Amino acid sequence: MTTVRIDKWLWAARFFKTRALASKACDMGRIRSNGVEAKPARDVRVGDKLHIKNERGEFEIEVLLLSEMRGPAAVAQGLYLESEASKQARAKAAEERKAMQQYAPLPERRPSKRDRRHIIRFRGDH
Repeated sequence: MTTVRIDKWLWAARFFKTRALASKACDMGRIRSNGVEAKPARDVRVGDKLHIKNERGEFEIEVLLLSEMRGPAAVAQGLYLESEASKQARAKAAEERKAMQQYAPLPERRPSKRDRRHIIRFRGDH
């Protein structure tokens, strides 16, 4: 095997829980292959550089192995090599999120029915 669809590879490498989510991320422009926005059917080859944005952060990786089958996490981590700059950027973002939680005040009590109505009105859900 010399090439694999990018949505299958992203699913096999455990960047996304389902292949449909990987395909949707490609359609939304969150996946770049060698600097070019990737469609779900784009082929991935060994040595390709990928930029991936998902709920866990942004990843800059190099493809080491190809796979169409999803396996254990330990095997999936062997499919790619993440750059040091990417690791440091994700660690810094995690630290910033953790620091921001320190300053977020916790509510003193649960919202009352009146408070919930105000919250709903404020959000525009009503």
